[in-house]
Amino acid sequence: MKVVFMGTPEFAAICLEEILNSKHEVVGVITVPDKPAGRGQKLAQSAVAKLAIEKNLKLLQPEKLKNPEFLTELQSLNADCFVVVAFRMLPKEVWQIPKKGTFNLHASLLPQYRGAAPINWAIINGETETGVTTFLIDEKIDTGNILLKEKVEITTEDDAGTLHDQLAEIGKKTIIQTLNGLETNSIQPLPQENLGILKAAPKIFKEDCKINWEESLENIHNKIRGLSPYPVAWTFFSKDGENKFVKIYKGRFEKASNPNGNLNSISFENNQIKIQLKEGNYYVQALQIEGKRRLSDRDFINGLQDKEGWILNENI
Repeated sequence: MKVVFMGTPEFAAICLEEILNSKHEVVGVITVPDKPAGRGQKLAQSAVAKLAIEKNLKLLQPEKLKNPEFLTELQSLNADCFVVVAFRMLPKEVWQIPKKGTFNLHASLLPQYRGAAPINWAIINGETETGVTTFLIDEKIDTGNILLKEKVEITTEDDAGTLHDQLAEIGKKTIIQTLNGLETNSIQPLPQENLGILKAAPKIFKEDCKINWEESLENIHNKIRGLSPYPVAWTFFSKDGENKFVKIYKGRFEKASNPNGNLNSISFENNQIKIQLKEGNYYVQALQIEGKRRLSDRDFINGLQDKEGWILNENI
């Protein structure tokens, strides 16, 4: 089939490459306009734009998806199907164009975790299973009829980065299976199940990434791995009244009794960063002080001149 692909980040670029290696033909790629980024505010391309240019594909980067000129050009591509991966909400004027429909690959088992950050929220919430879903786009976000689903186990060692890579691998194959099924009319779209209580996956902002050290050790640990390597959980380490903004990428915990009242203290012993909490101890294994590079616990400790008197500051 002739396919128009719509997407933005690396996850989407991985899927686009898989379509390019299939029997289907990519006749156009839609992504966001180049945007200023970094300290120099130089124009940066999305991962999908970079791949489209590298592969010499027709690339469209509309500011507005209802622009008449864009819609006319989109129709002129005469695609059989539109494939959407991590893009943006499409107006009806766009998704109703192809005769085989427009489908989206979502990184969850719908209807659970509708929204912008399903990979992060599945780990933050302590799920042991997630997956990918292809579904036909309709007027609402992530609510259309299901085409295919594939499940993935979430291990205790996974973080958002490792789970992203697993879902991208499975997702790209699911896209090809979906395209093949739509081409032969062998897939029967089914309405999403009515599960009652649904867990959402809204966009994550900086304030959402602040660690609440009053929570259970499991919740703290799930939040840290669910936000690693991006956008990253954070807190403040404090010494002698000076606060340091710290991103925490990795850690582990052990439940223990801390009866000495030394809660929220940070100690550096045996090349370990230990934070004493109500339920036990949290050991930070990878972190980054603002303005510095990411370090292992050992390298961070080796760089400290004074290892006494450090505490968490939760009041900022």
